[in-house]
Amino acid sequence: MKKKIIIMEDDLFLREFYTFVFNKIGYDADILEDGDVFFEKLNANKYNLILMDLSLKNTYLNNQKVDGVTISRLVKGNELFKSIPIILVTAHSVDYHSKHLFYESLADEYIIKPISDVRQFLEKIDAVMEKYN
Repeated sequence: MKKKIIIMEDDLFLREFYTFVFNKIGYDADILEDGDVFFEKLNANKYNLILMDLSLKNTYLNNQKVDGVTISRLVKGNELFKSIPIILVTAHSVDYHSKHLFYESLADEYIIKPISDVRQFLEKIDAVMEKYN
């Protein structure tokens, strides 16, 4: 069965990168930047994984600016979606503040940008999906 991923990313370059990478390996990836559309898609589809930027500087939900921590907490607080694993992608180093944000988000894993090794990136994606699905 084809793996289905939903991705929240507000950076155009990274959306194009994710489109290229996931199409190449045959995953079905919905790549979004709008928080309202994100939850519409979550309600309408069954996803194996959520990949989301931590910052999301240009993302809104119900006309409110939101970040990846907020969306992650909303997903994990919803009975219908809480079992979907979430990987947060961050440009922050793994310092105390970043670890605190990750902990607050209730996400299952994180990846640090820049993504320089695509194979390692995909191995982490697959490992998380295998662990939680």
